[in-house]
Amino acid sequence: MRRGKTIVANTLESEESRVAVLDPSGHLLDIYLERMWERQRAGEIYKARVDNVLPGMNAAFLNLGDGRNGFLYLADLGRKPSPGEELVVQVAKTARKGKGARVTPRVSLPGRYVVLVPDGRDVGVSKRVADEEERKRLKELGRQVLPEGFGMIVRTVAEGCGLDEMRCDVEDLMGLWDEISSAARRTAAPCLLYRDGGLLERVLRDELDRDVAEVVLDNPEDLETVTSMCLKFFGPSGGPEVTLYRGRGSVFEVYGVERELELALDKKVWLSSGAYLVIDQAEALTVIDVNTGKYTGAKDLRHTVLKTNLEAAEEVARQLRIRAIGGIVVVDFIDMDSEEDRKILLERLKELFKGDRHRARVFGITPLGLVELTRKRSRSDLRSVLTRGCPMCGSSGFVEREEASAMKLKRAIRKAVGSSSPEAILVAMNPHGARHCLEYLSSWEEEFRCRIFLKEDPSLQWGKFKLEYQGQLRQVEHRLVPSSGGAWVVHRTD
Repeated sequence: MRRGKTIVANTLESEESRVAVLDPSGHLLDIYLERMWERQRAGEIYKARVDNVLPGMNAAFLNLGDGRNGFLYLADLGRKPSPGEELVVQVAKTARKGKGARVTPRVSLPGRYVVLVPDGRDVGVSKRVADEEERKRLKELGRQVLPEGFGMIVRTVAEGCGLDEMRCDVEDLMGLWDEISSAARRTAAPCLLYRDGGLLERVLRDELDRDVAEVVLDNPEDLETVTSMCLKFFGPSGGPEVTLYRGRGSVFEVYGVERELELALDKKVWLSSGAYLVIDQAEALTVIDVNTGKYTGAKDLRHTVLKTNLEAAEEVARQLRIRAIGGIVVVDFIDMDSEEDRKILLERLKELFKGDRHRARVFGITPLGLVELTRKRSRSDLRSVLTRGCPMCGSSGFVEREEASAMKLKRAIRKAVGSSSPEAILVAMNPHGARHCLEYLSSWEEEFRCRIFLKEDPSLQWGKFKLEYQGQLRQVEHRLVPSSGGAWVVHRTD
C-alpha cells in the first residue's frame, strides 16, 4: 500500500460519529465529532422567521424552529427586515456555549470540486491553489459551467480536474438548489430546509484526495457508501484502499486516536525536544506560551531558541487544528533578539497554515514579542464538545485552598459560639477539608471552650461545610449515630 494520510471512521455508535485524519506517520491531524442530538450545525439551511430586530446591535434574532434563535447581522442582509418576515438563511457558525447559531442569507452549497453560491457573481478559486497557471485554468473552467445568476468558488481538490468533472458537480448542486427552493416555497417558516450528508460523507467529500492512502471503517454499513464515493472521485483505480476493521478493540484505540484525544484536552503539550506549550483557552482569545522546558540545546543560545520556536510553531498549527480552536490566538514564543530569526519564524508559521482548511492569518510580532493570528471558527472547539464546566470550582478552574476553607470554618464557629454559647458543635465537611482541619481541633476547642466534632460528608463539594447542630454535648453525640446503621467518619479530639 502506498504511503499517505489515513482517514479512520468510528461510526458504530448510533448516538455519536467520529472521524480522524492521520498523517503518514500516524499522528492525528484533525478530528471530527458529531452527536445525533446536536442542533444548528454549520451548513444547515432554514426558512426562518424574524422574531426581533435590534438596530442598536445592527442585528436580528431569527426563529429557526428548533427552540433556539439564530443571530443575523443586518449588514449581511443589506437592509432592515421586519418582525414576522420570512428569510432563507444558512448557519455560518454552529451554536455553542449557550449562544445561538450565527446565520447568513448568503447561502453556499459545497460540492466535490466547487462551492455553488446562489445570487452570487463570477468565479473565485481557493487561495490554497498556489500555481498561477492552474488558477487561471480552473477559473476558465468555472466560467464555462457557471449557471446564470450564480457565483462559484473552485475548491482546492479541483486541481487537475477536467471540464466534465466540474460540470457534473455543478449539475448535482443545481439539482440540490432546486429541491431547497421548492421546499422553501411550499413550507411555512420556521423549518429546516436542508441538512448536509452524514459526518463521514462530509469529511470524505472535503478531505479525500490523492494524498489519502487508506480509509479505515469500523461499521460495515458504511462500506458501500465509501466505496462508491471513492469510485466516483477517482475512478476504478488511483483511489485509497478502503479497509473494514474487524478487531475486538475500538478502531480509535488501535490507531492511537483515543490517546491523542486525551492529550488534546491537556493544557501542557510536550515537544519531542523536551520543550513544551501551555495552551489557555478563554472566551475572548486563546493564549499559547512556549517554554524551553528540558531542552538545553547543543549549540549557542540563539540556535537553541530558534530551533525551539520553529518546533513549537509546527505544534501550535497542529494543536489549533486538532482542538478546532478559532478566533484570536496569541502565541508567546521565546524571545528572539535577531530580526532575521523573527522573520524565519513568521514565514514558517504562514507556511504551516497554508494547508489549514479553516482560513488563518498571521499578523506579525507585537512590540511585546507576541505573535498574533486569527483562525476561522466554523465548529465548536474540542474542549467544549468533550468537557463541561467543573461543578467543584464553579468553572473557575480553581478550588479553594485548604487553609482558606479552615479559616472560613473557624469564623463560622466563632459566630455560632458568640450567638448561643453551645456546649458542642457538629460540623459536616467535605472529607478532604475535614482531614485538613484535624490539626486545628484542639486549639479551637481551647479557644472557644466548646467541643467540636467534624463529620466527613462526601456529598459536599470541595471546601464546603455546614454547621449541622450546636447545643448540648449529649445531643451532638446522639446525632453521630446514623439512623440506617453503619457509621459516620467523625473526627474528635478524644
